[in-house]
Amino acid sequence: MEINIASAKNKIDEKGFLDVDINPAMDLFHEIERLKKEKNAVVLAHYYQEPDIQDIADYIGDSLGLAQQAAKTNADMIVFAGVHFMAETAKILNPSKKVVLPDLKAGCSLADSAPADLFKRFKEKYPDHIVISYINCTAEMKALSDIICTSSNAIKIIESVPKEQPIIFAPDKNLGSYLIKKTGRDMVLWNGACIVHEIFSLEKITKLKMRHPNAKLIAHPECEEAILRVADFIGSTTQLLKYAVQDSSNEFIVATETGILHQMQKDAPHKTFIPAPPENMCACNNCPYMKLNTLEKVYLCMEYETPEITMDEELRLQALKPIERMLEVSRAAGLIG
Repeated sequence: MEINIASAKNKIDEKGFLDVDINPAMDLFHEIERLKKEKNAVVLAHYYQEPDIQDIADYIGDSLGLAQQAAKTNADMIVFAGVHFMAETAKILNPSKKVVLPDLKAGCSLADSAPADLFKRFKEKYPDHIVISYINCTAEMKALSDIICTSSNAIKIIESVPKEQPIIFAPDKNLGSYLIKKTGRDMVLWNGACIVHEIFSLEKITKLKMRHPNAKLIAHPECEEAILRVADFIGSTTQLLKYAVQDSSNEFIVATETGILHQMQKDAPHKTFIPAPPENMCACNNCPYMKLNTLEKVYLCMEYETPEITMDEELRLQALKPIERMLEVSRAAGLIG
């Protein structure tokens, strides 16, 4: 079926969102596969997406894996089922490709915690420092950085910097504090955090462990220090998945966004995975931004090729340099092929 992109523009509101009804009888799984073939499109999805999106994705991964896939894809269109900074990163790496995001409102509390204008003034206080920024930040923030890292490669990235070179680490203070302990580097930290990883309750996790004495607590390093102190294993999303599947234990309390439990259960169906409880009664261990993307929105953004990520070329080139540096260090360290 030929798509009239121009007519689709009339269905987009002033904020860039499609106002289109979908036939409830439509087989979205079939239609998305059809669109992949017709448009030479690839669907990249983060582990925190809803299960249906993970199941239709061509690649599922954490920030490092997604960045690597975005860098080497031969697709004409990248459908990024994640949050805004991830789609931005794909566009930075693929200026000639069309990059679409199912919901433009899918932002990131951690990226929002580091406005580029405020960080620029902060950076000016430390003129002899280089900036290592966690990939969970805006393109403008990346452009102010010397090298990007993810939770998978952060230790290797820091170790690649000469010990005498002072470092600013941004924007996640919890990950930064963890890395200071792991590397012994005295870094200056920006005061940012992820709303999901800050909400876990140590008291409730302690009570949960009492009810499940054989369960191991595994945690993402974006969690607060009190949680990390009692964790049996700390790692990136991919590292948590590998550990849970390969470890001999059969029960795990998982202190990260709940989307990863879908892959854990698929890869180890005989094991039990329990989401770590938040401080209150809400589902705050679900990222509200990640969960804005739905299968319906994935279909619509592929059908109408919008909302599209666009970027000023000068900004793109400035943001590209620290990402390329990250990929170089990661390849040298054997973290990616």
